[in-house]
Amino acid sequence: MTTAASSSSNGPPLGKYLASTEKKVRDKAIKNLAAFLSDTENELPEAEINKLWKGIFYCFWMSDKPLVQQALAQELAELVLTIPDDEKSLQFLRGFWITLVREWNGIDRLRMDKYYLLIRRFVNVSFRLLIRADFEPMTCEELNDIISGPGGPLSSSDLKVPAGLGYHLSDLYLEELDKALASTPSSSKTPSALSAAAFQNILQPFVQLAASTSNTTLFKRVQDSVLEPVFTSVLPPSASTQASDSDSDEEEDGRAKKRARQDRYPHLSDRIEESERTRSALAKHIFETASQEDTLDSNRRKLYKIWRSLGEDSEA
Repeated sequence: MTTAASSSSNGPPLGKYLASTEKKVRDKAIKNLAAFLSDTENELPEAEINKLWKGIFYCFWMSDKPLVQQALAQELAELVLTIPDDEKSLQFLRGFWITLVREWNGIDRLRMDKYYLLIRRFVNVSFRLLIRADFEPMTCEELNDIISGPGGPLSSSDLKVPAGLGYHLSDLYLEELDKALASTPSSSKTPSALSAAAFQNILQPFVQLAASTSNTTLFKRVQDSVLEPVFTSVLPPSASTQASDSDSDEEEDGRAKKRARQDRYPHLSDRIEESERTRSALAKHIFETASQEDTLDSNRRKLYKIWRSLGEDSEA
């Protein structure tokens, strides 16, 4: 215990304290780690970050009660924002994904749900990091590289990356973006309005995955959970909410369902600047991605089909 406490004065807590079988030791190590990371003078080389994350991974592994797991998942995610420098926050976040991808296949069925929760918390804090950086393009691109680059959870070129991570990220991505925007009021000092370019950057990992994955199930999940909801819930066509006297009951019912879908991500919808322009820009981006030479032929046809389904306002 004393050693774990004193380790923070010279460096981050050692992995053996983070992965201790004693909860008090683990809790103390996490607090020391937060204090270490919050100090702008402290540096962590990449090798040290990876060692540290192995300890953090098993710290979470040892948590055994739902309320404890929920609190710890939140505490670990908040470490990203404890780091005052965005670049260092991203380095720490990269360590999380490298470790999770490496250890994923060793997670047993009984522990899987709590690691799904941990992923959700880290996706949320990633968006809050982007908000803190005011969606600065370089920060968005670096985060995309972490997620989609070699070894990242959405890397389609790395056969070692489990498909289950792609499924889970697809399911929670828009939801956690909406929650992150909700947690940062538009009146705060940190602007959180989303330009067309910023929203396109945020969605780029999934557009890229849709173009390159050979996993048809994963493509379908990206389509159903990310791409289509963007155009039906977040950026619906303006005509979808307009009614005419001659509309049938069936058409009115269809509009009611669309309005319900639009309520799924209210904060995201409210924060997007010039929604019609953003919708057109994203539709054009899907068309251009489908047209790229390195897009898989089978996926190219599917992306063109998605683009055509968007209607006249999506013409490239």
